[in-house]
Amino acid sequence: MKSFILLLCLAQFWGCRSAPHGPGLGYKEPDCDDPETEQAALAAVNHINQHLLHGYKQILNQIDKVKVWPRRPFGEVYELEIDTLETTCHALDPTPLANCSVREVTQHAVEGDCNIHVLKQNGQFSVLFAKCDSTPDSAEDVRRLCPDCPLLILLTDPRVVHAAEAALAAFNAQNSGPYYQLLEISRAQLVPLPVSIYVEFAVAATDCVAKEVTDPANCSLLAEKQYGFCKANVYEKVGGDQVSVTCTVFQPQPVVMQPLPDGANAANPAAVVEQATPASLPAGPPAASLVVGPMVVSAPRGPPLHRVHYDLRYAFSGVASVESASGEAFQPAKPPKVTQPGVAGAVGPAVRPCPGRIRHFKI
Repeated sequence: MKSFILLLCLAQFWGCRSAPHGPGLGYKEPDCDDPETEQAALAAVNHINQHLLHGYKQILNQIDKVKVWPRRPFGEVYELEIDTLETTCHALDPTPLANCSVREVTQHAVEGDCNIHVLKQNGQFSVLFAKCDSTPDSAEDVRRLCPDCPLLILLTDPRVVHAAEAALAAFNAQNSGPYYQLLEISRAQLVPLPVSIYVEFAVAATDCVAKEVTDPANCSLLAEKQYGFCKANVYEKVGGDQVSVTCTVFQPQPVVMQPLPDGANAANPAAVVEQATPASLPAGPPAASLVVGPMVVSAPRGPPLHRVHYDLRYAFSGVASVESASGEAFQPAKPPKVTQPGVAGAVGPAVRPCPGRIRHFKI
């Protein structure tokens, strides 16, 4: 009996000496700014931008947490929490992300919060799971930094809808090419001085000629989709609105530079058409008059009606579940249980170098 007890004690002692600690529980925790961690995060951001349904492209701002899990029979999975920032490039814009400007705090910035699982296998990164949401900066923070900066307002505000319709009508009135329909209102702000509505919206080309349209309801989207993106300021004045609008048309991929249609801006330079390029959009041109209103091509899919931005929770079509190559579901939320006889609790490193560096600014 004494021999059995002694053997049991020795087994427990050996278990204490050989049991893994900290990351040995089934995963490792590299630095948030480790080069491979950043590669996984950048692959995640690329995945988000490829699956955006509405709104604007995202850019990596900070890596908050990271765990790396082994994956049977080979490879490993990066479980990441990352923060993103909204850029000025629309989701439909073919401009490379590297050429997209980050929306500044003074423009009422929007921050994304994402949980991502990225598989690394044979040196390649691919996204297995992605879930995001996003939130605009608070009005108080914007006002504290810039008292006169315009704030986001509801995309469904009647003044915003009217501004988008007026701006698109002005654009179509001066366009000798196809008639464009409203695809979505992407962003809207109330400008205090001079009082106006600033609006950004996406459009899509139809099979109608803009100069010949009598009933927009008879126009259909082109089979080979052609999109555009517009920025406008609409000033309410006695006797009618004053509209300043600039639109960039994205040619079907691959993007090819083409000259402007003859006479596109001859009658009135107020509505400007530009072919898509990685360059930034120019400032808005002079005023234009109203002609006809647009038709709404498609309603937003899923987002609540009363919103000031397209929350990534609804605008991003993420992956909801994954399966490992071995056929077993990857569930990092439930780490494997490791029995460590005689150990009350595993002791890990004192401090982990996470969250990582902030690449732009923190909201």
